[in-house]
Amino acid sequence: MKTNYIITIARQFASGGHDIGQMLAEQLEIPFYDKELISLAAKESGMDPDVFSKVDERAANSLLYSLSMGLYSFGNGFSAMGDLPVNDKLYLLQHKIIKQKADQGPFVVVGRCGDYILRDRKNVLNVYIHGSMDFRKERAIRIHKLDPDRAVQIINRTDKVRANYYSFYSGNKWGVASNYDLCIDASKISQQQAVDLIKQMLSYRENS
Repeated sequence: MKTNYIITIARQFASGGHDIGQMLAEQLEIPFYDKELISLAAKESGMDPDVFSKVDERAANSLLYSLSMGLYSFGNGFSAMGDLPVNDKLYLLQHKIIKQKADQGPFVVVGRCGDYILRDRKNVLNVYIHGSMDFRKERAIRIHKLDPDRAVQIINRTDKVRANYYSFYSGNKWGVASNYDLCIDASKISQQQAVDLIKQMLSYRENS
């Protein structure tokens, strides 16, 4: 199946959203971007990728950011970022890269306010992947090697970080169903079934 759509995937921690997005991209034969965006941003800025990795999908917490809100446009303000916190530099660079990639063709992007950044484009399908806590705890312990006694705490904390990041840069609330075209409970179906649902939704959108 080929598509002209860009698919953005927001996901709860340990829900399998990354894997679903990667499988989808492979089956659609289109590019996939998640941590890859860090490398692209580092290459463009000349900064150390490790520095960006530490603040990825984390909102800045500085007075400077609040003051800069009126001075920098996320759509166009990429020429003067010298005084911004690293978090904001990374967001602006990823914002720019996602928009550039959208001009080149379809892809799958995980997180990073993709749905917000591409909100003005018609050929975008926004997906939210979530799951029960029991399901995510089991995956967090098995796949992410988390301490069983701390798994739920880390899951909740990571979700909160992602929610704060999304709210901080988009002004919207993360995880609200109305922000997405399709919400999938990954604890109820297999990852391949989730991919098939997204592909079916793409087919509906492209043929409507």
